Amino acid sequence: MTPCVLGTYVCHNIEKLCTFSQRFPLPSMYRTLVWKVLLGILPPHHESHAFVMKCRKEQYGDVYRALQVIRFITDSTPQVEVFLRIYQLESGKLPQNPSFPWESEDKIFLVIAKAMEEMVEDNIDCYWLVSSFVNQLNNKYKESLPQLPKLLEQILSLEDSRLLAHLKLCSAMGQLPYNLWFRKCFAGCLPESSLQRVWDKVISGSCKILVFVAVEILLTFKMKLMALNSAEKIEQFLENIPQDNTDAIVSKAIELWHKHCGTPAHSV
Repeated sequence: MTPCVLGTYVCHNIEKLCTFSQRFPLPSMYRTLVWKVLLGILPPHHESHAFVMKCRKEQYGDVYRALQVIRFITDSTPQVEVFLRIYQLESGKLPQNPSFPWESEDKIFLVIAKAMEEMVEDNIDCYWLVSSFVNQLNNKYKESLPQLPKLLEQILSLEDSRLLAHLKLCSAMGQLPYNLWFRKCFAGCLPESSLQRVWDKVISGSCKILVFVAVEILLTFKMKLMALNSAEKIEQFLENIPQDNTDAIVSKAIELWHKHCGTPAHSV
């Protein structure tokens, strides 16, 4: 399946679409459509897409107006907070009072929503993508995400044992920004042009790609990390990495992922 036929094929075979998304970069013109199909926002067959999105739009509008009535949102509420309030109401997690502080899972949602907002122009598409992606992380990957730090150490031991030894010597392995990397899926860490290529793989079935992005970040900035001698300094640097070569980091991470995991399939 080549990108030129992806548009007509995209909604006919979910399994092959996952495999395509794992093996190849998604053409930008099809990315939003592919994500919506893979996340279950749209059904497999395109004939019903217009009707389904009409229903999605009406549902969004109904909840939006309800939140206005109960004064949880106003016309000046930031869009990502609107998304969060809609998600909370839809999932039965709306707090009793809008002034209650954000929970940790709310903060994760907001960071992911902010990144998605930079990728997707339409607010309704953006909401459904954010909410469905967060649900995927919380449900499909619930058991896998806590295992990723251990896998990172295993891969790093194979790729650069000297760097791993230094990180352990500094007691940094337990203080790497795992929340940023694995819970937020690099939202707020990588620019959107790089981030969407990582999310292609996560949405199509592989949360392991997150480990290889993290490993490649460590390898790319090895000399800087080797010069730092405390876990706090290492964590601070990794939470604010330079943004000028992130596309190369993601490309190398995907190569590393292929190297260790073989030819990707939808279940990787």
